[in-house]
Amino acid sequence: MSRCAAVEDFDRCYRAVRSRDPRFDGWFFMAVTSTGIYCRPSCPATTPQERNVRFFPTPAAAQQAGFRACLRCRPDATPGSPEWLGRADVAARAVKLIFDGEVDRQGVSGLARRLGYSERQLHRTLVAEVGTGALALARAQRAQTARLLLETTDLAAAGVAFAAGFSSVRQFNESVRQVFARTPTELRLAGRRQHRRQGGASALSLRLAYRRPLAGDALFGFLGARAVPGIEVYDGLTYRRSLRLPHGDGTVEITPADGYLRAVFALADLRDLTTAVARCRHLGNLDADPVAVDEVLGADALLGPLVKAVPGRRVAGCVDGFELAVRAVIGQQVSVAGARTVASTLVAAAGRPLADGHGQLTHTFPSPEALAELAATRPGAFAMPAARRRAIGALAEATAAGRVVIDAGASPDELRRSLLEVAGIGPWTASYVAMRALADPDVLLAGDLGLRRAMATLGQPDDPLAITALSERWRPWRAYAQAHLWSVPVSGPNKGAHAA
Repeated sequence: MSRCAAVEDFDRCYRAVRSRDPRFDGWFFMAVTSTGIYCRPSCPATTPQERNVRFFPTPAAAQQAGFRACLRCRPDATPGSPEWLGRADVAARAVKLIFDGEVDRQGVSGLARRLGYSERQLHRTLVAEVGTGALALARAQRAQTARLLLETTDLAAAGVAFAAGFSSVRQFNESVRQVFARTPTELRLAGRRQHRRQGGASALSLRLAYRRPLAGDALFGFLGARAVPGIEVYDGLTYRRSLRLPHGDGTVEITPADGYLRAVFALADLRDLTTAVARCRHLGNLDADPVAVDEVLGADALLGPLVKAVPGRRVAGCVDGFELAVRAVIGQQVSVAGARTVASTLVAAAGRPLADGHGQLTHTFPSPEALAELAATRPGAFAMPAARRRAIGALAEATAAGRVVIDAGASPDELRRSLLEVAGIGPWTASYVAMRALADPDVLLAGDLGLRRAMATLGQPDDPLAITALSERWRPWRAYAQAHLWSVPVSGPNKGAHAA
């Protein structure tokens, strides 16, 4: 392997390290052969000599090469690489699924089957694109989760190992020592000292890092305006919602802070922590590169003032692709308030009740199976036009049967195709789901009512063909351009455009 490992432009990477530029954190990682440690580019330690440096695309690749994580800059806790957000190839989809905990739940063989590859094909692809295989990526993810649990909870070591996805306490101990050069006990003691300095923390209170800038008020204002009673609450500062997870239910409360989001999780099964963190990161689009987005859109004559007013605006993601798709169908041609009311009716009728003690959070969003049954047995519970009710029932049935799959491993083109095969779902809904569920950054909803009204307000043609032609200069960030345009105050009722 060359000195730059899987990262090709050594000189550019080394210049970024010398400048300690935090914008590159997560894009690549620096390993130092003289110390055996790998760091994020912005690590405050003395810049190592060029001959002692190697670069890797992921923490897992650095760990696989024998380097351990720097305990000063915590490279394993950086935002994820934005590279995966704009890609739909098998390597990107595999990485997203691994971060969502797929290997812990189904093993490498299950991950390969989900992607339609053999294990050998998948391994070759990941090594070529990421620098290491699925097992090493999953192991790095487990180590990070273990460190978080050791530093922020009082769980016994066996409980931490189980919750982080390790198959045995011995494997857990070996991995922690290899990745962090400390024993689990040493990590826990260091974490307790740190949390005392911070004034204490809840048992599962974690920091979700992001790249600056982040327009937090805009992001949570968007989510809060659409908060469905029973599963979501927003008080203007903290956003809370329920989570339907692979091993059980849970809740999260997210509060913006300086440089990170404070997320407090309450989970029925701690094995779901990795998945819950990944889905909350996706909800806030925290791995995006706002500098790259704002550079393109900020230079545009039409969008420049909007970007300058709100730098770092994100396109909100979701915590559950099926939930988002149902809400997108509900939101067609109704106001935001109307969509919330209808969705809350479905939550009360088919959602799973949460255990006591969650206040205004009373249920999780209904599963595909529960909504399919509701559509078949109690159609009157839908409180919406018959065509829309049938569309939701068909979507639920197709998702339960596996004909529609809306998760981190889905291909945008395949998702659109499968959604358009569901009676009652059209191109707007399919593209909107791809934009938010798969973080497709270049989706354009040219016929969207809110977008057309914004263009008219700004004195631009509001015809979909004209909007499409104009949007070519916004590529590859047209979804973010849309988010800015949706913020433009327009006259008339707020219907249909983005009520989901």
